[in-house]
Amino acid sequence: MKAKTDDIVRLKPDLVLDFSDLQVDIAGDLIRSGIEVPIFNQRTVSGIYRMIRAVGSFVGCEDKSSLLVTQLEGSLAQLRDERNDISTRPKVYFEEWYEPQITGIGWVSELIPTAGGVDCFEELSSQPLAKNRIVADEYEFVRQAPDIIIGSWCGKKFKRDRVVFRADWADIPAVRNGCIFEIDSSIILQSGPAALTDGVVALAGVIGKWLSCHSVSKVIGTD
Repeated sequence: MKAKTDDIVRLKPDLVLDFSDLQVDIAGDLIRSGIEVPIFNQRTVSGIYRMIRAVGSFVGCEDKSSLLVTQLEGSLAQLRDERNDISTRPKVYFEEWYEPQITGIGWVSELIPTAGGVDCFEELSSQPLAKNRIVADEYEFVRQAPDIIIGSWCGKKFKRDRVVFRADWADIPAVRNGCIFEIDSSIILQSGPAALTDGVVALAGVIGKWLSCHSVSKVIGTD
């Protein structure tokens, strides 16, 4: 990942926050320029909470950051309770990238059951690197038979037809019933509070449509 580090240095920031191995080179350039650069590497909901508390401590707002974490925990617990009694939970395939096909990062996998679904590829969610969440066997998607497919291509507009016309996918329940949706990557794949607010609300909305309409022959998705 590249950045105009000279422009950042000219701003004379007291602190720059980086995320993950993708920004290591950026952080190195800034550190060599004398700027403090903590690098976060959160991949789970609990990791996001830790990051929020850490940022709060950096800026002298420990109480506010702790309150925010408490509020986020409460809202997720409320949603979890609301969806707790679902008798039939839809199987969800969350696609973070399309070529190669990459499944959702850890916090997304955690939010799916909170919102009432079952993550088809939960076993991959603990992999911190996207390359280790690639599903190489195309037929594995057919075997998993997701009821819902959610596209959230990081930084790129989701194209529904790229999913619908994949070889051998016609009989996957989500494709057959039109249960293919997009969630904007800026709210669900952002490594911060947005995933736990707007992101999970969008996820719950998609799963809610299936819960109310899964007995109907077709659910209209987002093109």
